[in-house]
Amino acid sequence: MSAPNIETIVSLAKRRGFVYPSSEIYGGLGSAWDYGPLGVELANNVRAAWWRWMVYERDDIEGLDSSIILNRRVWKYSGHEETFTDPLVDCRECKTRLRADKLDDGKCPNCGSKNLTEPRPFNLMFQTHVGATAEDDPDALVYLRPETAQGIFINFLNVLNTSRRKLPFGVAQIGKSFRNEVTPGNFIFRTREFEQMEMEYFVRPGEDEQAHQEWVDACHQWFQDIGISRDNLRLYEQPKAELAHYAKRTVDIQYRFFPEREDQERNWDELMGIANRTDFDLRTHSKKPEDAEGKRLNSDSTEDLSYFDEQTKQRFYPYVIEPAAGVNRTVLALLMDAYSEKTNDKGETRVILKLHHSMAPIKVAVLPLAKNKPEIVGMAKAIKRSMQPLVRAVYDDTGGIGKLYARQDEIGTPFCVTVDHQSLEDEAVTVRDRDTWEQERVKVSDLPTYLLQRFSPGT
Repeated sequence: MSAPNIETIVSLAKRRGFVYPSSEIYGGLGSAWDYGPLGVELANNVRAAWWRWMVYERDDIEGLDSSIILNRRVWKYSGHEETFTDPLVDCRECKTRLRADKLDDGKCPNCGSKNLTEPRPFNLMFQTHVGATAEDDPDALVYLRPETAQGIFINFLNVLNTSRRKLPFGVAQIGKSFRNEVTPGNFIFRTREFEQMEMEYFVRPGEDEQAHQEWVDACHQWFQDIGISRDNLRLYEQPKAELAHYAKRTVDIQYRFFPEREDQERNWDELMGIANRTDFDLRTHSKKPEDAEGKRLNSDSTEDLSYFDEQTKQRFYPYVIEPAAGVNRTVLALLMDAYSEKTNDKGETRVILKLHHSMAPIKVAVLPLAKNKPEIVGMAKAIKRSMQPLVRAVYDDTGGIGKLYARQDEIGTPFCVTVDHQSLEDEAVTVRDRDTWEQERVKVSDLPTYLLQRFSPGT
């Protein structure tokens, strides 16, 4: 079959409880989505896999969870107040607001008019206020963070001093960020509220280029390790014109999110970015009495975030390598990549979600062949309870066995365990494989070991 488009995944996601439109009973809210019972499990699996790979499986990464609302000066000195903008235009005919940099042919995609206003900068940060008299106090203005990275930079010394780390080392964080996007859309691909998985890796100047390439290669491999096809991934080297002002080099890992587009270059979009941010962030947040010309710099900051090397007795600002990925986009890529269709012996087309075992929301479904037989039901429920400490298992008797199999295939459950009449005699069950539909008879006493051996590494 051809690759699914996002609309196919939207239908599956709502039908099976992965993602729902937010506030739907009140007409919804543009670009806001709620993760359902299966979606929250899938997203949790993404977070857990990333954290395990990034923090637990390495010996040079620490974790952090910084505040969503930070001192306004953080965003002043990071440059976000002044430069974190998109070029905004209005269509004079239909009044639609658009991002100027996304208009390839210079006309409104809503009505086709070319009667557009001149581009003007639009700051993407959400504003709010703190305090009981907040709205009357201009000093109470704060922002919801547009990225998690700055929370790591301002805690650089805290982590360095409490963990007693030496370069190179990293600080990882998973958390919500907020951007008032002009044109969000394409399901969970671009939303105003999203979750980032970021790590800032601090290295000595001169060692940054090698470290950057190593992280590009490692991140590219990680997406394959969680089940995304290499054929649907590519590395995109950002040209100088696209680089952020602080970046020395940035490589995006792109996914084929839009296979239906005729222009093949537009099939791809960013899944993850790996940037060499140089020493910009630690310098800009540091207290520096004066520059080379004697002018005071950043007098609001109370700390110098430079690093003192005990061996060389030198003080400098580390360079930073930043791998940054979104939970939302990773979930979407996993759903798109896993989607497949298969025809059964009756000529019926069935959807199979071939998720990597570690990503599957449910690992094992235990099904009774006859729900009106107390002995079969009791045995099935007992098996389900015995599996719960090991993997995410469910019991389901809400349909015939064929429909139950089809339902579990569609939500990506790797194995179905069926308890039948013969099970009461031989203490064995039928284990069905999601991807091949092959079945094997297994003793109940051997079932935990059998299933754990079948699961992919990292489950």
